[in-house]
Amino acid sequence: MATCSPFIPSLPSAFLSPGTTQSRIPPLPSIRASSEPSQKAIELMRKFSEQYARRSGTYFCMDKGVTSVVIKGLAEHKDTLGAPLCPCRHYDDKVAEAEQGFWNCPCVPMRERKECHCMLFLTSDNDFAGEDQTITSEEIQQLTANF
Repeated sequence: MATCSPFIPSLPSAFLSPGTTQSRIPPLPSIRASSEPSQKAIELMRKFSEQYARRSGTYFCMDKGVTSVVIKGLAEHKDTLGAPLCPCRHYDDKVAEAEQGFWNCPCVPMRERKECHCMLFLTSDNDFAGEDQTITSEEIQQLTANF
């Protein structure tokens, strides 16, 4: 078996069309990380998250890395879409979803049933709920520095 890239494993010949060699398989497209959200948007989403946790009687995840990543995802969508679209779901059309509003944070399931798919807002009986309803800008920066 020939290898076309050190990052792409070789395929057994049974998976290749007759006459096809491994080197003819096109390379995978490169995946790029999204741009960093603005500090203003991160701070806006941090303050919103703290306020909503207090108002709804929910808590952040005991692993504040989860909280930090979700807040940064909300901030990125706030910057790019103008709305804090849930960053934990896949959308075929993010712009349309943001305009519709169903998945804008706090999403309808959260508002109606206190069900947060992202684990940003957790009820006290959730096994992953921490004790905090606050997170600092420094914690977010530190916990997401390698992403």
